[in-house]
Amino acid sequence: LDIQNKTIRHVGEAFVEDSVRILRAARFSARFPDFIIAPETMLLMQQMVADGEVDVLVAERVWQELSKGLMEVKPSRMFEVLRACGALQKILPEVDKLWGVPQPEKYHPEIDTGVHVMMAIDYAAKKKFSLPVRLATLLHDLGKVTTAKELLPRHVGHDVRGAKLVKEVSKRLRIPNDCAQLAYMVAKFHIKEHQVMQMNPSTLLTFLIELDAIRQPGRFESFLQACESDARGRLELESIAIPQAALMRKALKAVNIINAGEVAKQQNSAKQIKQAIFEARLVAVKAVLQQ
Repeated sequence: LDIQNKTIRHVGEAFVEDSVRILRAARFSARFPDFIIAPETMLLMQQMVADGEVDVLVAERVWQELSKGLMEVKPSRMFEVLRACGALQKILPEVDKLWGVPQPEKYHPEIDTGVHVMMAIDYAAKKKFSLPVRLATLLHDLGKVTTAKELLPRHVGHDVRGAKLVKEVSKRLRIPNDCAQLAYMVAKFHIKEHQVMQMNPSTLLTFLIELDAIRQPGRFESFLQACESDARGRLELESIAIPQAALMRKALKAVNIINAGEVAKQQNSAKQIKQAIFEARLVAVKAVLQQ
């Protein structure tokens, strides 16, 4: 680090001996966002990528650096540097392809999907959200890369396609379970979360069950944080209201008051238990929606 000139510069020839140093330089850029990478260092990084040095990196080391970089003050800088040297295309081609993919201006004034995702992860960092939330935010729109050209800028079904891609990335980089599960959930359900205000009580309750919110409230909260990062990681929409998150939290609170054990005791047969618990919880959700 050349602190005086705010520059990240390699020291000596040893830099080329370990391609992890490319990822580390990118990570330092996320830690010191106002520093630049020295042109000669960037040239060397580009040369190393061209020579195939990044292709031999093991998944664990890639994930180790990416996860640390995501937890820095401005994670988007890491991805900008990795893109600039060509390494992103090698280690996370799915993310690299997000740039240049258009979105409807009505919902995304920033238009470019890559730009949106970078704004979203920086928002998550600003809010000091956890690593699983930041990773889920990074991967939530991967499905937009596979949208048929004639459908652009609309992305019908990108949630389902994206969830499949998230599974592939998680497997390839050996991403830990807590991170992988949340990333899959957010990719699959983030569109549905944005539509909560239009849901009837039964659909809303079914959605909470689908998210396993009753049994896993911590993960549910992380899910809402990633959806918040998605909603607010947009040009001039950084403080947009998110009424659906408040409604879902309220609905879950009401559902949790219902004593499922007591409801089960009152049933004559085991067959009726599941439906009876659903009906009792539905009454609670209806009351919330009528407020």
